Parts: sequence; C-alpha cells; structure tokens
Amino acid sequence: MKIPRLTPWRRLTGPAILLLAAAAATFPQVIAGVSCGHDFDFHLLSWLEALNGWRHGILYPHWATTPNFGAGEPRFVFYPPLTWMLGALLRFAIKPLRWTPLTEIALLLWATGLGTRALACELLTEGAATLAGCAAIFSGYALFTAYERSAFGELTGGLWIPLLLLFALRDRKPGAPWLARALDGSAAALTLVVAGAWLSNVPLGVMASYLLAAVALAAALLRRSWAPVVRATAAAAIGVGLASFFLVPAAWEQRWVDVKQITDDPGERIENSWLFARHADPAMEFHDTVLLKASIIAVTMLAVALVCLLIAWRRGAMRGRRSLWIPLALIAPAILFLLLPVSLPVWNLLPELKFLQFPWRWLVVLEAPMAIFLAAAVWPERRWLRIAVTAICMLLFAGAAWAACLALTQDCDADDSPWGLQNAFRSGAGVAGTDEYEPPGADDGLVAMGLPGACLVSDPAITLGAPSPDTNPTWDPSQGTCEATLEPSTNSPEHLRLTGSVPHDGYLVLRLRRYPAWRVTLNGKPAEMDDQRDDGLMAIDVQKGPVDLAADWTTTRDVVAGRWLSVLALFLCLLERRMARPHLE
Repeated sequence: MKIPRLTPWRRLTGPAILLLAAAAATFPQVIAGVSCGHDFDFHLLSWLEALNGWRHGILYPHWATTPNFGAGEPRFVFYPPLTWMLGALLRFAIKPLRWTPLTEIALLLWATGLGTRALACELLTEGAATLAGCAAIFSGYALFTAYERSAFGELTGGLWIPLLLLFALRDRKPGAPWLARALDGSAAALTLVVAGAWLSNVPLGVMASYLLAAVALAAALLRRSWAPVVRATAAAAIGVGLASFFLVPAAWEQRWVDVKQITDDPGERIENSWLFARHADPAMEFHDTVLLKASIIAVTMLAVALVCLLIAWRRGAMRGRRSLWIPLALIAPAILFLLLPVSLPVWNLLPELKFLQFPWRWLVVLEAPMAIFLAAAVWPERRWLRIAVTAICMLLFAGAAWAACLALTQDCDADDSPWGLQNAFRSGAGVAGTDEYEPPGADDGLVAMGLPGACLVSDPAITLGAPSPDTNPTWDPSQGTCEATLEPSTNSPEHLRLTGSVPHDGYLVLRLRRYPAWRVTLNGKPAEMDDQRDDGLMAIDVQKGPVDLAADWTTTRDVVAGRWLSVLALFLCLLERRMARPHLE
C-alpha cells in the first residue's frame, strides 16, 4: 500500500489529536484526584530532591537527603536521570504541586502516542496511524502503569520501544550494498533511542536491548542481509556508551549497597508472577492482587493484538512490507511465551533478564504492535465509515480511561500524598529509605527518626531511639543516648559541616549513611570511621575539644571513566552520522 506524503498542516494535526488524547487519558485524575501508585512517592520525592540539588548548584545530583529520615541515600547514582530531571523541571515551572505528576503523565502518554504513530506511518495511512497512536495511549498497560503503578520511568517505554522498532526495521536502500543499508540515516537515531531507554529505566533498557537483538535478527533473515544486525550492533554499543556516565557508576557501585534486595523479595521474583498465579502465603496477598490486574490486562492486550492481526491479514492490510509486518507480528506470541512458566529456563539463561522482576513488564513492548494491528483491522477506506469508527473509538477510549480510574487509582495516605511528601521534605523530618540503596549489612528499619545532626556516644554501636514494632525507632533528648549533640552549620545535599566542641573522647554518630563516595575530614585531616553500626550511620572517632567536621561528596574513578566513555560514544555517534551522509545522497 502506498502511503501518501503528508502536508505540513496534516503533520501537525495528528500530534495535536494525540495531545488531546493524552489529556483525556489523564483527565480522570484531575476530577478524582492524583493516583498515588506504587512508585508515586519515590518519584515525586526524587523531583523535589533534584530541584533542591540544582538550587545548590549541583547539576547532576547523586545524594537524596530526605530518605532515612534525613540520613539520605544515593538514589540518583542508581536511578536513571531522564524522568527525575523532567519531573524537577516541571516542578520548577508548575507551582501547584498536584499538577506536576499529572503533567508528566500526560506528556509521557503523548510521547507514547507520537512514538507509535511514527512507527505506524511506515505501514498505514495518516488517519490510521493517528488512531494507532491513540490506541497505544489508552492501552491497558499504559493506563495500568500511569494509574496503578505511577511508574514514570517505565511510561517512557511507550516512546522508546516503537522508535526502536522503527529505526531497527527501516530499510531505505533495499538494493544497496550492506554498509549503505546499515548506514541509511537510522543508525544514529537508533543509538539515541537505546541510550534514552537506558537513561529512563533500567528494566526498560534490558528489554530494549533484547528486543533490538531479536528484531534485527528477524529482519536480517527476512531481507537476507547482515545490514540490520550491523546497524543494531553499532547502535547498541554506542547507545550504551552514551549512557555510560550513568551506567558505569550504577554497575560499579552496586557493591556499595544492598542491591540484591531487588530480586530477593519473593514478590519480586519472576517465578512468582506468571499469568494468574496465586500463593498461599498471606504476605503475597497484595502481590497477587496486582498480578491479577496485570494478568487480565495481558490477556486482553494479547487477544486484541492476535485477533486484529488476523483481521488485518484477511483484509489485505499486510500486503507488502513483510520485513516490517512479520517482526511486529512475532512480538505477541513471544510475549505470551514469556508470561508462562514454560519460559523459566529462558529467564534463568539470559543475563540480567530476571532483573525485570515481573514478566508482565514485557507488555510495554506490546503496546505499539497491538495498536497498529487494531488500526489496520478497523480503519475503513470510506470517509463516512471513518467518522463512525472514530466516534466508536472515542467512546471506547473514554470508557477505558474512566475504568482505569475506578479500578486502578490508588488512594493517597497522608504521608505519601503530594503535600505530605512536600512537608516531609521541607521540614527535614524525612521519610523511610529505599531498601536496595542501604549499605551492605545495614537495615533501613533501624534508622531512628528525629536524630540530631551528630550525636556523641561512647559506644559506636549503641542503639539510638526507642524501638517500635511498626515503625522506625524514634529518638528524643530525654532518652539520654546522646551525651552531646551538634547541628550542621553548612548542610547542602552533597556537603555537610559541623562545628563545635565535645566534652570527652568518643564517637560522633552522624545523621548520614555510610557510602564510599563521601570524604570525611575532622579538623582538616581524614577522619577515622567505625563501620559497625547496624543502622548504617557514620560513626566518627573524635577527641575531646573543638570539632570541625566536613563531609563532601567526591567524584570517584568509576564516575570519571563513565563520563569519558560517554564522550567517546558521542564522538562515534557523530562519526557514524557523518559516514551515513554519502549513503543518503
């Protein structure tokens, strides 16, 4: 089928429709209130922390001060930067706090529609491609991610995955030599997509890498050319290189935290999250509730994809462009396989695949193909029928958004609401920490609330705060555990200074978690530290008399190495683009 060229005006019409669709998909939260999904508090606090770092002149923050009730954690070392930087920018620009997450959700859903539409334009007419973009916005998994999970990083997959498929499968010079086919102008764009996926969400980066390998191999077999594999290999290598400023420190510094907790929890294991799995353990009740919703969405999306694929094939919509249609058609059965227990050997065999935690995360890859098959199946040739189909789809999409609002919206506890998190951030009271970012051998649940900046003790392992069965311990001066206290004279996210005097020799327990990137000096000399505390707080050996203690975040060698790799990858990306120019002429 010949796709007509789009006029500039019509090119704007489609994105404008998708923007309205994204706003409509978010609108129920405007009426019913923000959904505080599973990851909502983590992301919103990250935006506040990042903006605070910028206000202190820190362009790329590493340390978040509010977790662990003011003792902090290195969350920005391990969580990719694109979504928390976007959230911080939106928080700076948008004053009403509740509008910040709603705006980011709407923008990411719009990006989902734009990415799907760009891929669909390779196969469908403009109207059908715009319908496909709308279908992706209102797909079950996109709404599940936005309403139930508030997983902003994973929402970016709606943009990166269809663009990855577009640039990996594009073949502008089918009769040219293999190098010209590989360097047809798509490799540099594919490189940026790979980097974008890794810099948005690590599980998304894992999925994107395996998807790229699979579709490149499928395209190579269909075209009988190594060009797709060459392009994918170069783009994957350079794309990971571009993201190395984040990936290298995140990989190297895993030894400095207890990152294994990501997959040690039974609820986070692949083998406990097959379609419609149920468990007798009462501790898995919440997990099973979420899994049931994800399973229903998965079965629905797979059914729609496969049925519409069959209808589109019967209608003749898939004639020609086999090297595009067939890889897209293979995605649905491949994902169905990965959702079933029979696929466990694959999960165990392929490196880092179990890091996804939940098999249903692969549904983000299904959004664009399903939407394209749907548009190809229902979009008619006659104008009046298009109006009817558009009206029906609008009703279905509106119903999907309100159904998601009713079934998936998560109520906000006082502490996890936007205002509760903002109050905890501004007051310095802090919130609980993230388990996988705690120092090895330490326990976030032992960090006391209400601690002073520094507490003088004789025993470096002493327990601070009165224990509680349901919450973290709480410290107050009347407990007598601190023989003297100091408060910071300088306290920015990556610089801490305490000055004063201590009445006797002992240990200053800082309200600051251990981490090797901190350089601590006492009276101008490197401080001696005791690392035996179960709560992971720093305990500094001090002598009687004046104290001038400084803790400064340092740039470690792995960070320097990652930055240089990113610079090298950027050079290679520009070089690849330059090499592609002769082949585009």
